[in-house]
Amino acid sequence: MEWKIPHFEAEYARRLSTVEDALAHITPGSKIYICSGVSEPQYLVSRLTEFPLNIADTEVFQLVSLNKSSHTDIKNQAMFRLNTFFIGKAARGLIATGDADYTPVFISEIPSLFENRRIPIDVALVQITPPDAYGNCSLGVNVESSHSAIRNAKYVIAQVNSHMPRTLGSSFVSITEIDALILHDEPILELMEDAPDSVAEKIGFYVSRLIPNGATIQAGIGKIPNAVLHHLKDKHDLGVHTEMFSDGLVELYKAGAITGKRKNYHRGKIVASFCMGTKKLYDTIDNNPNFEFYPTDYISDPRNISKNDNMCAINSALQVDLTGQVCADSLGTIFYSGFGGQADFIRGAAMSKGGRPIIAIPSTARGGTISRIVPTLTPGAGVVTTRGDVHYVVTEYGFAYLHGKNIRDRTLALINVAHPDFREELLVKAKELKYVYQDQILPKTDQETPHAYEWDYKTKRGEEIKFRPITHLDEEKLRRFFYGLRKEDIYYRFMGYVRTMDHKAALPLVVMDYDEKYAMVGYVGEQPMDEIVAVGRWFLDRPSNRAEVAFTVSPEYQELGIGSFVLDKLIEIAKQKGIRGFTAEVLAENKKMMKLFLNCGFNVKTALEYGVYSVEFDFDTVSQFNPYY
Repeated sequence: MEWKIPHFEAEYARRLSTVEDALAHITPGSKIYICSGVSEPQYLVSRLTEFPLNIADTEVFQLVSLNKSSHTDIKNQAMFRLNTFFIGKAARGLIATGDADYTPVFISEIPSLFENRRIPIDVALVQITPPDAYGNCSLGVNVESSHSAIRNAKYVIAQVNSHMPRTLGSSFVSITEIDALILHDEPILELMEDAPDSVAEKIGFYVSRLIPNGATIQAGIGKIPNAVLHHLKDKHDLGVHTEMFSDGLVELYKAGAITGKRKNYHRGKIVASFCMGTKKLYDTIDNNPNFEFYPTDYISDPRNISKNDNMCAINSALQVDLTGQVCADSLGTIFYSGFGGQADFIRGAAMSKGGRPIIAIPSTARGGTISRIVPTLTPGAGVVTTRGDVHYVVTEYGFAYLHGKNIRDRTLALINVAHPDFREELLVKAKELKYVYQDQILPKTDQETPHAYEWDYKTKRGEEIKFRPITHLDEEKLRRFFYGLRKEDIYYRFMGYVRTMDHKAALPLVVMDYDEKYAMVGYVGEQPMDEIVAVGRWFLDRPSNRAEVAFTVSPEYQELGIGSFVLDKLIEIAKQKGIRGFTAEVLAENKKMMKLFLNCGFNVKTALEYGVYSVEFDFDTVSQFNPYY
């Protein structure tokens, strides 16, 4: 190599060392930082046990331990005690038996622990690329807190590995910052992930519906994040600001969905602190200017996260209680994982303009035997994301929006996305806790919230109205819809002047079985600001196999063709369920409604009695002229 700055050649040569000489700087009782994840310097770590007299009663600090190494082997307890900031699979058993320590801390705050010497570092072991012509080495796949450890360690040992990809951003260290350079090439550790299962795929689908084009996402790692990324391939102009990522992000990047052109912060760049994956990932990021790596106190600072509009943070959890508290690091009193970047990114996304903080979680665990949505967290479980911070909770049964909602609404929303096997049990517990009305009931159906029946309708004015089946979560929205109707609308719909719609009146109108009782709503806007502007429903009379139909449209949306659209869709659903036809009761003065029925395309029979028309038509009849006016 031809050095561009000559004196760096001498500095480099002076720092070349043998493992024996370098590790001699570790003495009993030392505090050792080891770069974590797939960036762990395997060769250096493997040599540690060769020096038991020097390396005795030491404490090892590591963000996450993935593979079994000398410092995670119970046989080496006299030499090492691991202190981890996030419990990876290699440390989980040690933590459970009390043979290692866990320090719960936000990932954004780890560098400051080294800076202010709350955690003093005597020796840092890191892995770097060979230097460039200017004496700069890249930290490669893992920047996280290594800069801070290098700056504050008394002695820094670096394994120089030509297999390490050269990443850009704030990933560079000068050879002058390293005390000992150990030349040793070996493949970078790889993390092979399981393919998403059907549950993860459903969760990924629902999360993808919450992410608009042009959003900036926190990617993550694991089955659910990869499923989310898979379902984002039809999006465009996505950006990425994340603490970590894996192969799933590479697939989305290669699909062209990521451009970063709408980012406000690091426009056009995929920014992260570290990554874990396969050689395919490492080859993609090697010297790739589209990827930039920065320390965690920069990447995971909520203030920086929030600088991008439409920031969508996607995080997982172990449990969520009915008030919205999220446990992500422990199973009761047993510590299982860690804070990671969850709290930082949830708060940052909440601060972002149009941001969406999302907790994505399977509805059950242990083969479907226990619910992850629980009345109260397991005793000893820690709250990583508070009930005040959580916005969306997504399971394979849909998503619940919680932010700004009262405990009753939160409870019902979360029960709605719990596994059907546990919903009644959760409702019973919620009543015991006085979270919901004592007469609250749930839809008697085994199916998921029926997303199969969703439509868009463009009015004559060009407005978009979205339609979907009503759910028991629509109670308050239905009440607002009712109080927005004119007196004549209420009179026509209820055959009299109804002044109020309280909980007892609204409950049977929103709890459907979708077989004998079916209702749909038309709404404008997105959660949580969506408003109902139309309601249509039918109730089946089983002996006659005909259903009584009724529908209402908000005053400001009348005469736009919405009523005809609603009737057509109600007929479509009824026919699919084998229903013979419809009946209706219509006041004689409600001429608009009568005209709509007479133009429905079927042979309509009418009978007038005491100022009320009885309307009846079957779906297998042909429309005939019926002079009403």
